[in-house]
Amino acid sequence: MAFDGILLNLILKELNEAIGSHIDKIYQPSKDELVFLLRKKGFAKRLLITIKQGSARLHFTENKYENPAVPPNFCMLLRKYLSSAKLESVTQPDFERVAELNFFATNEMGDSIKLKLICELISGSANVILVNFDGKIIDSLRHSDVETSKRYILPNAIYEYPESLKKKNPLKCDFKALAEETRLKNIDISKFLLSQLDGLSPLICREAEYLFKKDLSLDHALNKIKGFISEKPIPNIIYKPDGSTLDYCFMPIKQYGENYKNEEFENFSLMLDSFYTSRDTQSRIKAYAHDIIRLITNLKNRTEKKLALRLEELEKCKDRELLRIYGELLKANLYNIKNGSKKAVVQNYYDEDLKLIEIPLNPALSPSKNAEKYFKDYKKTYTAEQTLTALTEQDRKELLYFDSVLDSISRCSTISELEEIKQELSGAGYIKSAGNKKVKLISNSFKEYESIEGFKILVGKNNTQNDYITTKLASKNDLWFHTKNIPGSHVVIFCCGEDISDETILFAAKLAAQNSKAAASAQVPVDYTLIKNVKKPSGAKLGMVIYTTNKTIYVNP
Repeated sequence: MAFDGILLNLILKELNEAIGSHIDKIYQPSKDELVFLLRKKGFAKRLLITIKQGSARLHFTENKYENPAVPPNFCMLLRKYLSSAKLESVTQPDFERVAELNFFATNEMGDSIKLKLICELISGSANVILVNFDGKIIDSLRHSDVETSKRYILPNAIYEYPESLKKKNPLKCDFKALAEETRLKNIDISKFLLSQLDGLSPLICREAEYLFKKDLSLDHALNKIKGFISEKPIPNIIYKPDGSTLDYCFMPIKQYGENYKNEEFENFSLMLDSFYTSRDTQSRIKAYAHDIIRLITNLKNRTEKKLALRLEELEKCKDRELLRIYGELLKANLYNIKNGSKKAVVQNYYDEDLKLIEIPLNPALSPSKNAEKYFKDYKKTYTAEQTLTALTEQDRKELLYFDSVLDSISRCSTISELEEIKQELSGAGYIKSAGNKKVKLISNSFKEYESIEGFKILVGKNNTQNDYITTKLASKNDLWFHTKNIPGSHVVIFCCGEDISDETILFAAKLAAQNSKAAASAQVPVDYTLIKNVKKPSGAKLGMVIYTTNKTIYVNP
């Protein structure tokens, strides 16, 4: 992510608001996170410092974090040295990703001392280090390896800054000379800027190249970025077309095109809170969904194997009529067949031309017993065919159901929606549950729309909601939509039999296509009919219905 030196510099400007405040509380929610409650007259805020891989940062936070029952050792050490300490200043060496929080504290003797909490927010080696007034390290969240590290981050070692790459200050650099250098050398602009300018992330360097190629000279593009840094930064988050977060920055980002949206925030702390809360939520949803997807995928694979074996057995049953014919012919020719024969060649009176037919025999059985065995195998095969036909139909319905569940999961955006699917699976017996197996609607947060005539349109998010909308909420003269032979949501226009425009029908059909497995396809067939023509068979799984008297419309989602 783009937590570069420039963004850190802008965050530290926000932290100036806390200068003069005292540390009221210190918490360590996890091994990589610290939270300080800062207070002064008219001011009380939580400061988050995290060195988690891929999300190292510091900023004010409005989130509340759950703390362990027993504080970790580093948290206890910070409480010893920094409890009630006064924040005097926040500094940053050039545009390095290093923040220094300078405190006045009181030691055990009652003397005032200076302490420095250094936050190194460098990807892969982030750390939080408490340094004494004489430059000695008191302790740190992470200790360095004595054998492999160039810098010693250990108690009582003298603190040294991370090695600087000695890049140019982007607020003082001669952009015209830099632009001329790129022109003469004919090099990759974004990579060159990244190697030359201090504090800029790859995202900003790519944006500079994008602005340059679009309609600006390179020095104008860099001056535009400089204006956002020094004059009017705009905290904003960039969202992907599917609504998930992509990145954040101190300026609007245009390089991804119009389908990627920028949302502005009041300050950088709110921006980072929103971004990482959203990202963590997405991660939790993804992890939660992964377990359900794995279960359904395993069940689906198992059902597909069972179906293949049953179809193979069913194929063998096609020859059962031949078994009956063998039995009848043996019964009619018992006098011509000797005991111990391995085969019998008899005239087939079931054939129009009365051709001879060869019937395999078990020499250990008498001719009459061979005939009885063929009749018995015929009856057994007949029963097997009936059973296998029913079982294969059940397997196909299960596979359709599993596809519908996987389709619902793909559109889940909250844990509660996944929980509703999990409860549905529990009620269907796919997940063991000690509680009542009756499936309940956890929430009625259907997707809701309004047509141009003012009709309400509801879209189910999962099979539980699909059933509820279709069988409970809708009346017999409302209009029902579903993708043809494709797993997807039930869509209902609540019109009570009133006339509906073609535009509304097209809109509802598109909603059905968008909320289906065919959302990324073109010319998706969508069936629609009145609710009175939609029936739920007895014993059918959630979301499964049959319907008649329908029309079909083809739409592009």
